[in-house]
Amino acid sequence: MSVLRYALPVLAVAGSVAGKLTRPSSPHTADTKWSSCATLSLRDFRSGWSTYRTVVLTIRFPAQCSAATTTIQNSGDASALARCSTFSGSVAVATGTTDTLRIPSVRRITGDVIAENVAGIPSLEASDLEMIDGSFTLTNLTILSNLNMPRLTDVGRIIWEGLPNLPQLSFTSQVKTALSVSIQNTFLSSLEGINLETVESFVVANNGFLNEINLQLANVSEQFTLEANGPQLVVALPNLIWGNEMNFLNCSSVNIQSLQTTNGSLGFYSNFFTEISAPNLTEVANSLSFVANSELSNITFPQLRSVGGGLLIANNSQLENINGFPALETIGGALDFNGQFNNVELPELNNVRGAFNLQSTEDIQEDCDAFRRISGPTNIIKGRFQCAGRQSNPGGANTTPTSGSSGSSPSGAAGHLDISSSTVMGVSGVLAAIFGLL
Repeated sequence: MSVLRYALPVLAVAGSVAGKLTRPSSPHTADTKWSSCATLSLRDFRSGWSTYRTVVLTIRFPAQCSAATTTIQNSGDASALARCSTFSGSVAVATGTTDTLRIPSVRRITGDVIAENVAGIPSLEASDLEMIDGSFTLTNLTILSNLNMPRLTDVGRIIWEGLPNLPQLSFTSQVKTALSVSIQNTFLSSLEGINLETVESFVVANNGFLNEINLQLANVSEQFTLEANGPQLVVALPNLIWGNEMNFLNCSSVNIQSLQTTNGSLGFYSNFFTEISAPNLTEVANSLSFVANSELSNITFPQLRSVGGGLLIANNSQLENINGFPALETIGGALDFNGQFNNVELPELNNVRGAFNLQSTEDIQEDCDAFRRISGPTNIIKGRFQCAGRQSNPGGANTTPTSGSSGSSPSGAAGHLDISSSTVMGVSGVLAAIFGLL
């Protein structure tokens, strides 16, 4: 609330304003409220033998609590927002700001909160803020080390990138609602303070010190990607039931114990865990991939019945037995396994619509013979068939085995998948190759 006061000195006559010098019988103070915005005050003061009366007109202007965008230049600008419990519009931090910014009293911002390329801001605090309807964008804040919003629970979208000095979040009440989250290139060691129940998109990448993600997510409607975070990253998604595109890279542990179905692809690339389990997963609508997980020795998907796209297991050097799909019946795309395994078991398999490729450094002659018997255009395995053991460099479906047992269907069968065992491909490259095969 802005306040203007106008003091109009006049002479007091018998307690009333008349413009003449008198000596009132007693000091007088009175306020007359004209409206919610203005007050007329009478104040007496004495000078020598005389008493003077001053008329004080106080005008209060309503606080400016709405604007398309208000820009904070310094701590004073931030404190001025305390006049508003709700600010209608967006709040931006000027690039030259170097003050610690504290925004008290504001509970809701209906637009965005934006701080981009503000190299000198050390701290951002909003003690009462509960909701940001728009995007919460923090990018390239090189010395920001404190982000304190203890009551924040609802955000439209979180976009944080380039926060090299922010070690943790002070979100005591936890952010439980956000349409999307993108956190990249920060110093965060955990995401404690963000505990979403649902999300459209969740991308967390290149946070080299991030070692813990624990979320109560129940569903992901668009994408979930973790990549190039801390090498000891433990991921716990115990309540996740339904997902879409989901990719896990460079994780040391992944808990998806409740996951039942994905409407997109599910991929595990270059992780450090020894085992991966999805005990309740029954369907992957698109492709399922396990690529270059150097310590992986056990895959357990006991209830998985259908993979709508390709099933890819490639270059997992410790994986000797592929026997974790006892209920798998249908693969809508290609099956492509290459690596160091010596045993493949798919007891319920009854339909592979794409190509079939098994290549291993070990002797898998018996497996090759068994799968060849069910291959052919009108058989279970309908696409191009090849299977070979004792390969020095086992490769993908577009490679030709150098020795061992192999075979192929007539030309015109399903296309090929090329995943080189000597190269760890990025997610986009792997998925592109899979999709190209379908």
